[in-house]
Amino acid sequence: MTTMLRFWSFLIGFATIIQSSVIAQSKALKSSKPNVILIMTDDQGYGDLSCHGNSVLETPNLDQLYSESIRLTNFHVSPFCTPTRAALMTGRYPARTGAYRTSSGRTMLHTDEQTIANVFSENGYKTGMVGKWHLGDNALHRPQDRGFQDVVWHRSGGVGQASDYWGNDYFDDTYERNGTFEKFTGYCTDVWFDEAKRFIDENKTAPFFLYLATNAPHGPYFVDSKWSDPYQGKANWAKGPEFYGMIANFDYNLGLLREHLETMGIADNTILIFMSDNGTAKGGKFKGLDSESIQGYNAGMRGKKSSIYEGGHRVPFFIYWPDGNIQGGRDINALTAHIDVLPTLADLCNIPVPEAHHPDGLSFKTSLENPKASSNREHLIVQFQGGAYFKTDPKPWDDSCVIKDDWRLINGKELYNIKTDLAQAKDVATENPTIVAELRELYPPFWESVSPRMTPVSIDIGNPAEKKVVLCSQDWYMASGNPPWNFGSINKLPKVTGPWMLNVKKAGTYRIILRQFPVEADKVVKAVRAKIEIAGLEMESMVESGSKGVVFEILLPKGEIKLTTYLYNSEGDVGGAYFTEVEEI
Repeated sequence: MTTMLRFWSFLIGFATIIQSSVIAQSKALKSSKPNVILIMTDDQGYGDLSCHGNSVLETPNLDQLYSESIRLTNFHVSPFCTPTRAALMTGRYPARTGAYRTSSGRTMLHTDEQTIANVFSENGYKTGMVGKWHLGDNALHRPQDRGFQDVVWHRSGGVGQASDYWGNDYFDDTYERNGTFEKFTGYCTDVWFDEAKRFIDENKTAPFFLYLATNAPHGPYFVDSKWSDPYQGKANWAKGPEFYGMIANFDYNLGLLREHLETMGIADNTILIFMSDNGTAKGGKFKGLDSESIQGYNAGMRGKKSSIYEGGHRVPFFIYWPDGNIQGGRDINALTAHIDVLPTLADLCNIPVPEAHHPDGLSFKTSLENPKASSNREHLIVQFQGGAYFKTDPKPWDDSCVIKDDWRLINGKELYNIKTDLAQAKDVATENPTIVAELRELYPPFWESVSPRMTPVSIDIGNPAEKKVVLCSQDWYMASGNPPWNFGSINKLPKVTGPWMLNVKKAGTYRIILRQFPVEADKVVKAVRAKIEIAGLEMESMVESGSKGVVFEILLPKGEIKLTTYLYNSEGDVGGAYFTEVEEI
């Protein structure tokens, strides 16, 4: 054999080996557990996508995902932020988890709750979380305490809210990475997607679960004008152009993420989900929470964010997984909900959910695989536990919706047929007493089951997981109303205060520092006298001129206690310290 023939024979043999290796790797990839990327936007309603009929808003990448996915057209969440996140993370009704409000000390999960990140990490997945958490800012309630191994997130319920890093305004902000604050460059949504891609790159060789929860398009409505300008003169209501611009920016980033997955060769074996957390916040002009839109587009539904009418809790849900044959651009109208996501993803990934978890959710895997399959869920209860006027602890039936088939029972009284009256314009309760009675029977077992868990959730002090605890007024356990919750509201002393529910993990002497502003703000306290009530004791101190914090030291017993703070100004007005640091000496 000539030298040339030997050379070509070698090349052919080498190419065959390479091809066999590539095929083997491909087969191994397809037989491995799928990756999961769960994307959730904030305050984007069912009508805030062009693929759902919005003729003004342009969302080409969401439209593409829509055309390729299986779409759940009867998918429901809670009417506002924290409860939906609690349900999504645990697969359980929000009231049961303890996190059923967006403030007032009711945003944290009971410590015995297990999350979807716990389930996946305990079964060999790398778990990451990026963006908005809104289930607690202190140990043991942070995402890194709840099963997520790699986190980049902002505190509080939104960028610029009270416990968020002082001065954050959506651009070049400071966020928390795995317990340490870090300065980032760029617009918040761009940062979240960049961090998502970084997490994927670092974990591409092992199955991963990524929860990407943007704060957009939640207010305040800040976005570069290049995104909002196309909607000037088209979205003619307050902050309409900015709201749509934030969605357009999200859509652009979604396209980049999908391109990244394709380039890495893992798109087909990645379960990709897009959803939102509640009805629209600014997708139109409304007379009130429960009205139809006067301007804008709400997909024909009545109600917006915080409403128990359809527009408040029906949201988009797209799921795409080529290797699992979950694709094809088709609709499923089976009744599904946020509490069903955890058991469904576990089912799709062949991961067991521990019996002790007791999810309220049901897997809808069968409906995804078989278009003719009947829904596993016969009914659903949606309740706005807090109400339009922030009634902190609601009574049975308050702001509730019982869903079964095409029927919606509102507050146990009003009845609507969604199939014939999507706008819920005609109450047909009088004409259908049997249906009303049937739906009313579904509610009491729900309330009796969840209401015992609507109890205070404490924040640890003296826990090695967080040596210095910074408490924020958003976690005051108030009987009614909303505590001061954003940067603007803390520039003056409030005329209200409330207790923090604390769990002293170790008896000892603690230093307590009362502040009006977080330490990063470097501002003086606008008060002349300060007082604390804690563990049945009271302590007072005058506030020195120019002081940025009032210091107390006290011996505390181990166990559950309350801490209430008071700052008095020269006019005699009194309110609580917005920020209070607690650390064992």
